[in-house]
Amino acid sequence: MFGIGGGELIFILFIVLMLFGSDKIPEMARALGKGMRQLKDATNEIKSEIHKGAEANGLDKSLFDVKENITAEIDKAKDSLMGNSEDLEKTRQELEDIASGPIKRQSR
Repeated sequence: MFGIGGGELIFILFIVLMLFGSDKIPEMARALGKGMRQLKDATNEIKSEIHKGAEANGLDKSLFDVKENITAEIDKAKDSLMGNSEDLEKTRQELEDIASGPIKRQSR
C-alpha cells in the first residue's frame, strides 16, 4: 500500500492520535470517507457521461472495430514471425554445416 509497511502505518496512526486526540479521529475518518465517496461518485458520473457521449456519436462501435483490426494484424504478424523462425532455424543449421565442414570448391 504505497510502500508503507505495517510498522510505519502504526507509527503514523500513533502520531495522528497524539495530534488530534481520540475524540476527533472518528469525525476525521467519517469526513475522509465522505470525501472519498463524493470523489468516487463524481468519477463514475464523468465516466458515464463520456460513455453516453461516445454511444450517441457511434464512437464506441468504431473503437471496438479498430481494436479488432489491430488484434488481427498483431496475430498475422505473430504467425508470420513464427513461420519465419522455422526458415531462420533451417538457414542457421545450413550455415553451421557449411562453417563446420571442409570447404569444397564447386565448379561452375
